[in-house]
Amino acid sequence: MSETVFKKVDQPLSDLLSGIDNGDIGLPDIQRPFVWKNAKVRNLFDSMYKGYPVGYFLFWESGSSGDTKTIGSNIKQKAPRLLIVDGQQRLTSLYAVFKAVPVIRENYDSELIEIAFNPLTEKFEVADAAIRRDKSYISNISILWEAGVNLFDVVESYLKGIDDETNPISDEDKSKIQNSIIKLSNLSGYSFTVLELAASVNEEQVSDVFVRINSEGKKLNQADFILTLMSVFWDEGRKQLEEFCYKSRKPTTGEASPFNYYIQPDPDQLLRVSVGIAFKRARLKYVYSILRGKDLETEEYSVSRREAQFELLKDAQNKVLNVQYWHDFLKAVKQAGFRSGKMISSESNLLFAYMLYLMGRTEYKVDEFKLRKLIARWFFMTALTGRFSSSPESKMEFDLARFRVVESAEDFVNVFERLCTETLSSDYWSITLPSDLATSSARSPSMFAYFASLNLLGANVLFSNQKISDLMEPSTQAKRASIERHHLFPKAYLKSIGVNDNREINQIANFTMVEWGDNTKISDLPPTEYLPLMQERFNSKEMQKMCEWHALPDGWETMEYGQFLKERRGLMSANISNAYELLSGNGGDTLLDNEISINDLVAQQENTGVEFKSTLRVNLHTNEKDSKMELAVLKTLAGFLNRSGGTLIIGVADDGSPVGIEIDGFPNEDKMYLHLINLIKDRIGPQYMMYMHPKFDDYEDVRVFSIECSPAKSAVFVKDGNTEKFFVRTGAATSELVGGQAQEYIKQRFN
Repeated sequence: MSETVFKKVDQPLSDLLSGIDNGDIGLPDIQRPFVWKNAKVRNLFDSMYKGYPVGYFLFWESGSSGDTKTIGSNIKQKAPRLLIVDGQQRLTSLYAVFKAVPVIRENYDSELIEIAFNPLTEKFEVADAAIRRDKSYISNISILWEAGVNLFDVVESYLKGIDDETNPISDEDKSKIQNSIIKLSNLSGYSFTVLELAASVNEEQVSDVFVRINSEGKKLNQADFILTLMSVFWDEGRKQLEEFCYKSRKPTTGEASPFNYYIQPDPDQLLRVSVGIAFKRARLKYVYSILRGKDLETEEYSVSRREAQFELLKDAQNKVLNVQYWHDFLKAVKQAGFRSGKMISSESNLLFAYMLYLMGRTEYKVDEFKLRKLIARWFFMTALTGRFSSSPESKMEFDLARFRVVESAEDFVNVFERLCTETLSSDYWSITLPSDLATSSARSPSMFAYFASLNLLGANVLFSNQKISDLMEPSTQAKRASIERHHLFPKAYLKSIGVNDNREINQIANFTMVEWGDNTKISDLPPTEYLPLMQERFNSKEMQKMCEWHALPDGWETMEYGQFLKERRGLMSANISNAYELLSGNGGDTLLDNEISINDLVAQQENTGVEFKSTLRVNLHTNEKDSKMELAVLKTLAGFLNRSGGTLIIGVADDGSPVGIEIDGFPNEDKMYLHLINLIKDRIGPQYMMYMHPKFDDYEDVRVFSIECSPAKSAVFVKDGNTEKFFVRTGAATSELVGGQAQEYIKQRFN
């Protein structure tokens, strides 16, 4: 027969409760959120009262001899010999009721569990206002186990309370009541089976035991092991963690507080950060052995080693719970474009970033301005890629291994740079990210990163003058959110054209941000109907910015839905890359808002970005209207759109001398403007109007007509009769590209 790693002991409940009181048994749950409902506690007492089996307890020998002092201030006089592994909630319930000790709920409020008992019907209830008024119940059975209580006094008091002259209690009922109360009181002698795992059993074996015997097959949390040790050896530290987490959930006024809109951390999460700071470790199973005072090579335990390791943990925790550090770090998260916890797809990403922030600030003394920028970039990268969304321990361990050899602030920064560069390669932006965006997941990391990018780029809400970052402010709440995710191709419309798969309808690339009022107004209208209505609010330059911010392809409203999704994913990826470059300090692409005067443009003479035309439609040699003049204007405009933008000025001769627009013979400027717009719409396409910004100006003593062009996001062709021609700006001229030459240019420029 193989040797067992445990021993079985039968113990009365009273001995277990005494073991907790005198410190022989470590029960951390009194200090941590208690998750059992009171009704479940009631059922536990009902089963015990009826003599039913209610399970066993699994303990683990701590390796302590039982005569060592605990670390830090602690009311216990010795370190517990036994640590509870399985049955924590059950033992907590019993201890809380028998000792009338309040438990801490998940919201960190304190509550006394009150179980009521009717001795005549032998029925248990959770005490409420009605039960407390009902004299047939002992409203709180905890009184039966108070120190020095006399059961006969309890019985007499109960009988006196229910005695009624009109309906006196029978002797038989009196006897039953007395027996019921005594039987309930004797539950302190209820015998439990206790399994004690030997101290030589390691944490992996304990976890395996737990999984094999637990009916839910729940993986034993390694952080629970360490939190248990903190309760055993450093109660004060555990309470500090609990208090920080409690305060992070409730706003305060007039005092420093960890409250924030990003995360309401749990103790085990902050513990992981402390462990990373103290030991540069992410796998908690190793840390558990270290904090038990175990030498990983000799397998021996040492009190002095345990105390030394706890000192490291104490120092790290002081940093983690520093409210100033905490909020300075959260500024870096905001700097990355993330405004609230609603945009955080993985709290592991945030907590690991906090770990690195503390390392950079307290250990390597990186300049705060530089560090915050570095952490903002790191967090953006990890949030975008979901770096720690799955198997976080393994990935954190991998990253921490890089920092274990760091000795200076410069080395610290260099490790960051290498990790970011390795992750966000050119293939990531062009292949991986567009593929990641092809999802309908409501909490996709890439979607939240795209919204963060809009904040970084200073984008307005679509069809609005309001900044997205302003309307994402988490401290402002109304019945409806200020901005809502809107289907660019509404759900009902897509179903009307045969797109019924919700995974296709709810693709990330079909969503953008609009104000809730506009979302209601648009409703189920197809984009070809609602877009012209919304565009009326803005001029072409404003609309161009909006389309660039929201990654809308040219002519998107008329596209086939699948093609629209593909093209928009590419533009979204480009915007995210653009925002990341801004975080990196490399600028990123931005629209040119600073206008150059007509005089300065003409002074530049004709070049790649400037072209002069004497007229829009009149041939100066014949003084007649000539369609070739109009084609020359359209060719130049298309050339600018297909290259890098530029400005065409009508009313100026090739040498820069003023000609004026009167020669074109339009009755007024509005008519000339309308004529050009119609030409563009008919022969280039209305979807490209957003890239062209016509206006009239004074140049010397004449009026001129200038058209400022921004680079288009897709290839632009000009209709010439029955053919479409492709032009591109080359130096101070506009050239036509045909065949393979045009195809290659379009591939390089637009794909």
